Amino acid sequence: MGGLLIIGSAFISTLLWGNLSNFYVWIGLVTMLSFGAIGFWDDYLKVKKRRSLGLKGRKKLLCQFALAGLIGLALVYIGATDGFSLRLSFPFFKGWLPYLGWFYLPWIVFILVGSSNAVNLADGLDGLAIGLTFISAAALTALTYIAGHVNYSSYLNIAYVAQAAELTVFAGALAGACLAFLWFNCHPAQIFMGDVGALSLGATLAVIAILIKQEFLLFTVAGVFILEALSVLLQVGYFRATGGKRIFKMAPLHHHFEMIGWREEQIVVRFWILGIIFALFSLTTLKLR
Repeated sequence: MGGLLIIGSAFISTLLWGNLSNFYVWIGLVTMLSFGAIGFWDDYLKVKKRRSLGLKGRKKLLCQFALAGLIGLALVYIGATDGFSLRLSFPFFKGWLPYLGWFYLPWIVFILVGSSNAVNLADGLDGLAIGLTFISAAALTALTYIAGHVNYSSYLNIAYVAQAAELTVFAGALAGACLAFLWFNCHPAQIFMGDVGALSLGATLAVIAILIKQEFLLFTVAGVFILEALSVLLQVGYFRATGGKRIFKMAPLHHHFEMIGWREEQIVVRFWILGIIFALFSLTTLKLR
């Protein structure tokens, strides 16, 4: 349940230095706390009730979809009235901004649930998930600043989101909390984030990207998390389709490299390097529009 420290640090820092009249800040905080609550419930059952698997998978997914739906409804309702754009922004396409209206809701749910589970799947080695989350949060901090600055967003041709400027405080607080947690979570780990940390962090990265209209860029910002999730989907799908054959020796992807003889420290550092490359690539796309 070490993720409580991450959530608490980011939450308190945002309360102290963020503009609490900004609705986007509260969307970010509520998302972080609500998905953290699901993870807390799961961890509590494992630690206190001695249930090795915690919440049943279907119940956990149902809770995630329900929360994501409520958050999506809030955003779409605001978009239908005033404040949140219901147009989808695509990298590299300057003039193509399709209006989705209420069809934006399933897209928000998909991004939130997918991201929260992707981070959870990557949380299997000391320092791996939290290090990658720090890299992603740092990149999103830069993107929130740009999106909230009328001159920079216009120059770089990305969606200007006036309220996103205050999200810089929230995203920066999240990055700082992750970096502090990494000090104690690096190998050999003294503390573990658990589902309370992984689910909340994944959903928080997603909601920040949604609020600044950079959902597609999240796929590169959090590229390693996407690869981890895809490795599981491919492994399960191929296993069922072929009657027991496997693509990887083990999934998620980091366990495959363990099975072929890479040391834990090698895997973690190399995945961090890959995460930095993905994050830098996402930022360089701003000049390619």
